[in-house]
Amino acid sequence: MYDKILVPMALDHGVSGTTLKAAATLCNPGGQITALHVYEAPQGSVSSYLDEDAVREGLEKARQQLTKKTADYGDVAAEIVKGRSYRAIVEYAEQNGTDCIVVGSHKPGLSDFFLGSTAARVVRHAPCAVHVCRTL
Repeated sequence: MYDKILVPMALDHGVSGTTLKAAATLCNPGGQITALHVYEAPQGSVSSYLDEDAVREGLEKARQQLTKKTADYGDVAAEIVKGRSYRAIVEYAEQNGTDCIVVGSHKPGLSDFFLGSTAARVVRHAPCAVHVCRTL
């Protein structure tokens, strides 16, 4: 169905296996699946208390977690970008010719009744098809 699929992954949520399996199902033979983690650097006053080594260590830890989560999915490329979650996902999809984004959405709270906030923004702003995997 799709040749280039992007799977955004929040490393602290347990939907990675579900979204990667869905992407594999939606991917054409010979297609490309990219697992993307958006590393959000500490904002505001928090950043003034952290030195560059602490931020670099956090980024390296995220790389290791992403590598571990994608290890059982041989043909999945793992990428990390810095930025704000939904913006970075949409920009990556635009810049890389993504055909479909497979995003997980957790059980909603009152403010985001139908989708999680990042998933909802990706659905609204994505330049391509979006497949939402709901976990309850």
